Amino acid sequence: MSSPAPFFSIVTPVYDPDVDLLRQTIRSVTEQKLQDWELILVDDRSRDERVREVLRAAAAADPRVRVIERETNGHIVAASNDGVAAARGEFIALLDHDDLLVPRALRAMKAAIDAEPEADYLYSDEDKIDEQGRKYDPFRKPPWSPERLRGQMYTSHLSVLRTALVREVGGFHEGFDGSQDHDLVLRVTERARKVVHVPQVLYHWRATPGSAAQDPDAKPYAWTAGQRAVQAHADRVGIDATVELGPVPGTYHLDRRLDPRTRVSVVIPTRGGDGFAWGQRRVFVVEAVRSLIERAGHDNLDIVVVYDLDTPESVLQELREIAGDKIDLVRYAKPFNFSEKCNVGVVASYGDIVVLLNDDTEIAEPNFIGRLCGPLLDEGVGLTGARLLYSDDTIQHAGLAFWRNHFSHMFYQHPRTRVGAANVLAVSRECSGLTGACLAFRRSTYDEVGGFTETLPVNYNDVDFSFKMAWAGYSRVWVVNATAYHFESQTRVAITHPWEHKLIKGRWLTPEYDPYVPHYGRVFIGTDEPLNRQFAKNAGH
Repeated sequence: MSSPAPFFSIVTPVYDPDVDLLRQTIRSVTEQKLQDWELILVDDRSRDERVREVLRAAAAADPRVRVIERETNGHIVAASNDGVAAARGEFIALLDHDDLLVPRALRAMKAAIDAEPEADYLYSDEDKIDEQGRKYDPFRKPPWSPERLRGQMYTSHLSVLRTALVREVGGFHEGFDGSQDHDLVLRVTERARKVVHVPQVLYHWRATPGSAAQDPDAKPYAWTAGQRAVQAHADRVGIDATVELGPVPGTYHLDRRLDPRTRVSVVIPTRGGDGFAWGQRRVFVVEAVRSLIERAGHDNLDIVVVYDLDTPESVLQELREIAGDKIDLVRYAKPFNFSEKCNVGVVASYGDIVVLLNDDTEIAEPNFIGRLCGPLLDEGVGLTGARLLYSDDTIQHAGLAFWRNHFSHMFYQHPRTRVGAANVLAVSRECSGLTGACLAFRRSTYDEVGGFTETLPVNYNDVDFSFKMAWAGYSRVWVVNATAYHFESQTRVAITHPWEHKLIKGRWLTPEYDPYVPHYGRVFIGTDEPLNRQFAKNAGH
């Protein structure tokens, strides 16, 4: 009589690990607080006979430990698929042959599944463990972030997948060795009913010499395999993009394209002011429009410039000469109200997609419109925002963070070359909010949430707009390879009034900590000065 099927099947491909570390890995499973599991150890014809001795001893000691001994070395995809084929559990958990589960790992995952019965994929936070057993570098992951998963395999450990769905998508695919988990999770999440983040460190990733945990360059083949996996995903789901390698191993950029028939309206509020940038005087709106024409990468544009009455006629004439029939000049005859000027411009525009752009910006890279607006074609994305740099190549905007009634720019004035913890600055990703200096959205979602709130004429209008999108169920995506310069003064003291802060606090309840800035958990507020400086600038427009 066969034993009842377990809830979890833990699949571990094994090939020549340190036998002491292998024993620790097995022990981390047998010591789980939840005991409803089986451990499937697939030996991929290890050269060290001691490995098989350890596996056989583990199976003899506990009937829930099952060992599959391959006759030939087939590499990690083949070994993993043998484990998937043998799995009897409702869910598969993936465990590497030298890593560790924390004792509560399976219990926490079972509780999350009980709370969300339609969960088809779950992932937890993780940290690293060194050769001396010291734990470090905790990775507090964000809520489900599909755009970030396209940019890096951020979900990684611990991954738990519904067995039936793993088999439905064909298990692990050949040709993706080193990034086989990334490829599988992309295919599973394309069909998953629910994806659940369990915000607990449940997995210790072993950092040993030659491992990817210690040296990201250790497996260069994995980087290009991941590129192929993300490209295959984009092709399957209909994203018109070329996947490029990112700045560091394990990161990727999508160079998205828009259908030429998609009309994009760019709304630019201005009063025609001038100033210095890179040692030369410029009329800001003129150079903003010039750079847009040169680097948009999308011809189906209309550019709506909402100008104050004191804008010089010479500026308006130069705009006509640069943009020709693409430009529409709209007069604004009221006292300054950034929100109202944006709304006036949107009403005057015609595009299915609208971009709000400050006049003191300059587009820095080609195909700006395709890259910035492309994610809006994905279901559920409400806002996208650009990477904005100051003239000295430091970061002005990499997303907004909201917590405890604070609203701030993330990684303010960090060098543009910095990638951040867990490569957070190297990939496009979901975030809590985006600055109004460069925003893109679909006209339909703008109408749905009611546009910009005009009772916030100067500050926090972009914060409010981001909250509106979140309330309506739309994500906000910062696009790393849609880059522009923003010549806002770095020395100007941002002036906010108590009534503005009171108004925004009264409209929205902010979380205890920002879920999209999770690497620092709850400790980045008020306890660590270097981290505090990353959130030091108040968000305005």
